[in-house]
Amino acid sequence: MTETATRPQTTARPQLAYLTAALDELKARGTHFKLRILEDQQAPVCHYDGREVINLASNNYLGLANHPRLIEASLKATKELGVGSGAVRTIAGTMRIHMDLEEKIARFKNVEACVVFQSGFAANAGTVSAILGKEDFILSDELNHASIIDGARLSRAKIKVFRHKDVDHCEELLKEIANEPGHKLVITDGVFSMDGDIGPVNKLAALAEKYGAIMMVDDAHASGVLGRNGRGSIDHFGMHGRVDVQVGTLSKAVGSLGGYVCGSKDLIDYLYHRARPFLFSTSHPPSVAASCIVAFDILETEPERIDRLWKNTRYFQGELKRVGFNIGGVNTPATETPITPVIIGEGRAAMDFSRALFDEGVMGTGIAFPTVPEGKARIRLILTSEHTKGQLDRALETLERVAKRMGLLQ
Repeated sequence: MTETATRPQTTARPQLAYLTAALDELKARGTHFKLRILEDQQAPVCHYDGREVINLASNNYLGLANHPRLIEASLKATKELGVGSGAVRTIAGTMRIHMDLEEKIARFKNVEACVVFQSGFAANAGTVSAILGKEDFILSDELNHASIIDGARLSRAKIKVFRHKDVDHCEELLKEIANEPGHKLVITDGVFSMDGDIGPVNKLAALAEKYGAIMMVDDAHASGVLGRNGRGSIDHFGMHGRVDVQVGTLSKAVGSLGGYVCGSKDLIDYLYHRARPFLFSTSHPPSVAASCIVAFDILETEPERIDRLWKNTRYFQGELKRVGFNIGGVNTPATETPITPVIIGEGRAAMDFSRALFDEGVMGTGIAFPTVPEGKARIRLILTSEHTKGQLDRALETLERVAKRMGLLQ
């Protein structure tokens, strides 16, 4: 092999010059970022890019990503069953442990059946695009997750967007299409990932029943956080049996990897046959399935983890408000969960604040357009059950001091 053949490409070909220009624009606006590299466990205090930081950016709500029982189950499954399944589920990749996990989740969520996907994104996008077609209608909250938006586009259904949490607006749209042929789907996040507010699942479910629409909820940030033992927003509102499609994640409070869809046996059987991410992706490694099974056991037997999560949330958010931070409820929805947005406004300022916090030992990720609307950039902080009061107090002192130094707080 010649030297030319092995030499890495160092400059972009002209065909991709427009990508370089787009990156230059991000840099000029101050919203370009580099990936922070985690060097140890996803813990309340850990090391990113060689620096010890208090970690307020993780979705590891209950600390299960590091739980000894999950680690033990993962290692045991790997030794007994191998590191991979070797195929997609519909060919040769459905292992007994995959079925055990799906049955475990179905019992936990109080539904007939469940199917596990490779990610929460795949679960949302794959389900919406599988159960609807071009003759159908989707009524979607304007702040729903990107995976819902992409699934809606892939379905080719007609999309109607209602104002955030505005049930009356959703009903107006349902009335407009009441006599149109096709199925209607009402969909909302259970907890909205950028603002931390809770979707009106109860009111939308009642509305869907009134108009004969399918009701779907993405419970990614509600799973393990809301409801009895973390059963989610459907349990929180007492809506069992009134939500047709429940989507959840195994990657946040459950501490591992993947997503799932819960509902009737026929819904799940249909997704086995028609959901493209399920049909065309290799199934989970046995280690992942095993750790998830144990995580649901822990949700049932260690409710004190959720209690600690909410105690930390109330304390931390109360202190942020006391010193004058905008954590929602002014020009953005008010948070109702451990998701804690510190609203800055301008994208460059938010990213600069994030970098300054990191330099002072606090990991809080800056989020700007297009993830959030222009003028509503923020630092998104997330509390976990495993943070100590001492860690939270140090983070609070740093947030206040750096914000005052940068003129973001009086």
